[in-house]
Amino acid sequence: MGDLLDEFFKRPYVAAKVAEGKLPDTWREIVGDRVAELTTELRFEKHILHVRIQSSVVRSELFYQREALKEEINRRSGVQLVNAVIIR
Repeated sequence: MGDLLDEFFKRPYVAAKVAEGKLPDTWREIVGDRVAELTTELRFEKHILHVRIQSSVVRSELFYQREALKEEINRRSGVQLVNAVIIR
């Protein structure tokens, strides 16, 4: 039974949905607690992660790190989940 469940969760569609559900936790792990607290919106649609940040300073810093954020989210998720990160 355990092998059957492992196989089920390794299917690309299922793995992507699980990773999508864990996205808020993954975001917090990557950016840290303080930035996660400044995050007012974390919306995922059509492989694009939309992030709204309260602080203009943090927003500017994250804007320049969009590609690295995308790569780290995908690495931690184990699937190609995010194609782009939009910081607002």
